Amino acid sequence: MTTFLAQRSARRALLGAAAAAALAAPLTPALAGKADDTLTFAFEQEVEALNFYQSTSRDGVILSRLIWDTLIWRDPYTGDYKPLLATSWTWVDNVTIDFELREGVTFHNGETFDADDVVFTFNYFPSPEAKTKSQQTVSWIKGAEKLGDYKVRLHLKNPFPAALEFLASPLPIYPDEYMAEVGQDGMEKNPIGTGPYKVANVVRGETIEFVKNDGYFPNDAKGAPQIGKLVMRTLPDKNTQLAELMTGGIDWMWKVEVDQAEGLRSMPDLTVVDAETMRIGYLGFDAAGTSGDHPLTNVKVRQALSHAIDRQAIVDNLFPGGARVVNSACFPEQFGCEQDVTAYDHDPEKARALLAEAGFPDGFDMTLDVYRNREMAEAMIGDLAKVGVDATMNYGKYAAIRDAVRSGGSQAGYLTWGSNSIGDISASTSVFFKGGADDIYQDPEVTEWLTTGDTSTDPEVRKDVYSKALKKIAAEAYWLPLWSYPYTYAFTSDLDFTPTSDEIPHFALARWK
Repeated sequence: MTTFLAQRSARRALLGAAAAAALAAPLTPALAGKADDTLTFAFEQEVEALNFYQSTSRDGVILSRLIWDTLIWRDPYTGDYKPLLATSWTWVDNVTIDFELREGVTFHNGETFDADDVVFTFNYFPSPEAKTKSQQTVSWIKGAEKLGDYKVRLHLKNPFPAALEFLASPLPIYPDEYMAEVGQDGMEKNPIGTGPYKVANVVRGETIEFVKNDGYFPNDAKGAPQIGKLVMRTLPDKNTQLAELMTGGIDWMWKVEVDQAEGLRSMPDLTVVDAETMRIGYLGFDAAGTSGDHPLTNVKVRQALSHAIDRQAIVDNLFPGGARVVNSACFPEQFGCEQDVTAYDHDPEKARALLAEAGFPDGFDMTLDVYRNREMAEAMIGDLAKVGVDATMNYGKYAAIRDAVRSGGSQAGYLTWGSNSIGDISASTSVFFKGGADDIYQDPEVTEWLTTGDTSTDPEVRKDVYSKALKKIAAEAYWLPLWSYPYTYAFTSDLDFTPTSDEIPHFALARWK
C-alpha cells in the first residue's frame, strides 16, 4: 500500500485545493433550498430507468420510493412491518397470503387504486412478457387473484420465508389501467404511482424534478411528505458535487470521499454524517471460463488473488468510520449470513506460492472490470501487481459492466450489491449463485442448498443449508467478498435528514428544520 498511499496523498492535495476554492465561495446561497422549499440532491450515475421494473440500479430503488408505494412498509429505523397500501395481511398457509387493501387512494393521474392494480402487478411482472430486469424480485410469485374490490390473494410458487421483506421493498404497485394504455415505454416516459411525490420534469442525464403529492393518503408508515419539491441532479464528478454543495447548487450529497469530508466537518452550515449500509463490495471471478481460456478457472489462482489484496488496509485508509471487511458472500446482518467460512487474510507470500503451484510463478495479465470506486480498484490492482499479476482496469457504466459479467464477457469484476435493502440472504447470495441471470458459476450443489434455504419455513434448516453454500463459495473462491460500504453524507444544516442502513435516502421523510 506504500506507493498507493503516496499517490493518495498527492490526490488529497488536489482535492484540498478544490475544496478550498469551494470554501472560498459565499455560503448564503446554501439557504436557497429551504427558502424555495426545494431539496436538490446529487447522484453520480445517470438513472438506468425510471420504470422501476426495468432497472436494477440503486438510484432506481431510491426514486421508486418517491413515485410508488408497496403493500407493506418496512420501517427503516425499527425494521417493523407496517400497513401501507395494504391495511392488513394474513398467511392462509405457507404459500398463500391474503391482503386487505386501503380504500380512498388514487394514483397521480387520478386513477383509483384497488385490487385490480395489485392483481395486475403480481401477475404481469413475474411473467416473461414483462422482461423484469431483477428476476429475483418476482421469481417467487405464482400469481394473484381478486377476492373483492379491496381484497387480494397472493399465491407463492413455493414456501418463501422472505416474502414480507420483498413485499415491503422491491414490489411497487402499478396502475393497471394506465399500463394498459401506455405500456412499459409510457411508464418510463411518464411514471405514475401512488407515492408521496410526482415526477414533474425529466431531462435525461441531467435532472429529474419531483413535486409533493398533496393528495397523498394518510398513513402511519411513510406519513405525508414535508418538502414541496425535490430535484435530482446527475453530477458524475465528486469535486463538482462538492463545489455545488458549497455554493448552493445542491443541498445534499452522499458517498463523499474521505478527503472531501475532512474539509466539510468543521463547517457550521453543513452536516456531515458517516453511516454503514447493507451494500457490500466483491470481486467476482470467472471460475467457469465463460469469457475464454484464462488462469482464473484455477481455484488456486482465485485463492492467490484473494490473499494478495489487503482489504483491511483499504478499509482503514480509504473509507470513513463504519466499514468492515466481509468474508461471506452476503451482508453480515442478513438472516442466514454464516460468518464461519474460509477467510483470505492478506498474505502476499502465500499468494505467490499458490500462483506457482497453479503454474504461474511469474504471474499473468488480466482485466478487471470496474464501474465505481476507482480509488479502491487502483489499490487492489496495486496489491495484485506485488504478486506478479498485471491487472488492467476497464472502467465503465454499471449497466455495461453488469451485462458483460452476465453474458460471460468478463474475467473479473469489482462490483457491489445492496440486496434491494432486504435483510435476508435470499436477496444477496441467492441472486448470484442459484442459477439466475447473475449466476456465472452454475455450481449445482450451491444451487441446491440455496434453493432449499429459500423455500424452507424452518429457520434451522435454512441456516444449515445457507452455511453449506457460503462455505463452498468461500472455499472455491468464486467471490472475494471485500467490505461493507459506509457512506458519508453531507447536507445543509437546515435539513432534518437521518441516514439508514438500507442504503435508501428517505427524502419523503426529510423536512426542513
